[in-house]
Amino acid sequence: MKLPDLAELLELQATARGANLRIPHAARAHLLGAHRGVQRGRGLEFEEVRPYVAGDDARSIDWRVSARRGRLHTKLFREERERPVWLLVDLQPGMFFASRMQFKSALAVRAAALLAWITALGGDRVGAVIANGAETIWLPPRAREAGVLRIFNALLALQPRAPAMPAPQTLQTALGMLVPMVHPGSLVLAFSDFAELNEASEILWASLAAHAECRLYWITDPLEQHGLPSGKFRGGVPGRLRPIDGAATRARWLNAWQQREARLNALADRLRIQVTQLDTAAELALQFAA
Repeated sequence: MKLPDLAELLELQATARGANLRIPHAARAHLLGAHRGVQRGRGLEFEEVRPYVAGDDARSIDWRVSARRGRLHTKLFREERERPVWLLVDLQPGMFFASRMQFKSALAVRAAALLAWITALGGDRVGAVIANGAETIWLPPRAREAGVLRIFNALLALQPRAPAMPAPQTLQTALGMLVPMVHPGSLVLAFSDFAELNEASEILWASLAAHAECRLYWITDPLEQHGLPSGKFRGGVPGRLRPIDGAATRARWLNAWQQREARLNALADRLRIQVTQLDTAAELALQFAA
């Protein structure tokens, strides 16, 4: 299975032309429960505080400044001309897994690269938080091709290249780093298998979704959904392989999958977040085709 390289990611620009981020394409991607994200539009950036005048929106009153100066003051905002779009990419070693066409980590890299191109070509700024368990790279949003290329370099540098023990808290740690950096009106696109979704990470997602639009791209592999066929196998990481009986483990395997799917569905329902399933067994372009 070929890992993504810079030439491949650059070629995705052609696929991105004509696409946009207003409504994610999902002809082949599975929309869990048909969840629709809340469109929050462009963000508002704080500009200054001035004395309150009749007719000002009471919601814009700056109570701290008002208390300090002894009279009401109002916050003024200006609309951002470019929407910040953040890519949150989980490349921890557990994503180096596949039974078909491509590793989950490789699909995450390709999908993030395609949406980075769509963002830049649409005139928005794109930034990223990319983590692989050992290292996390933070790249603030920038416009045009320069912003895209530095993200590509980080994606390629951090993608796993060999099996290793999973680092289950990777996405949660990266999410905790991202939350305080996201301005109201931003769009967050997350790429992960969400294998370690838990109460702590759900709190972070709730905090993020309160003021930004979030879309989750769930990276999956057919073997995860269906379990091993009957027979004897060996699985694990180099040096820690163990025998596995396909028939004996299938029920436990499927139960783990169903629990993950149910938890992700529940999170999406509660926070009105759209989830799009991307499968390692299908070509990226087909999964994003209208």
